[in-house]
Amino acid sequence: MTPPQTRTWSQRGRTPVVRVRGRSRRWVSIAALTCYKPGHQSRLVCRDDGRHDGRKSFSWRDYRDLLIAAHQQLGGPIVLVWDNLNAHKAAGLREFAASRDWLTIYYLPPYAPSLNPAEGIWSLLRRGWLSNAAFSTPEHLVQRIRRGLRHLQYRSVLINGCLAETGLTIRPT
Repeated sequence: MTPPQTRTWSQRGRTPVVRVRGRSRRWVSIAALTCYKPGHQSRLVCRDDGRHDGRKSFSWRDYRDLLIAAHQQLGGPIVLVWDNLNAHKAAGLREFAASRDWLTIYYLPPYAPSLNPAEGIWSLLRRGWLSNAAFSTPEHLVQRIRRGLRHLQYRSVLINGCLAETGLTIRPT
């Protein structure tokens, strides 16, 4: 087995050294809900996996727990518009949704990220808090993502912009 490579870089006369020792097997999974209600400020409800067990993504149980937390935070019924991720369509999650009168789920058409306001949140993170940054550890990356999401949570104008870029609107029923 070959030893991990070490890379160095220089910027504007300064010479900090960043050692990169192979690839990290640590995955960071984050789920976010953009929440809209006519007459109220938009909200962002998000959770990261917080685990170090090497799982690559949320399970349907993690999404269930996120929905329960969102219901408690928002204090009302939820109409959820979701993409077609396998975990979103899992049998356990469908059974959970069917047993809750406060939850209604609609699915976006396949391959339609342009209709998903949550994609705008990730775009804002990539262009803002994660751009032009070198992360020394996976924990440093997670810390920066959490800080960016907290920053977005308090800016309903940005969350509204994520909905506006989809072309979708909210109509009270």
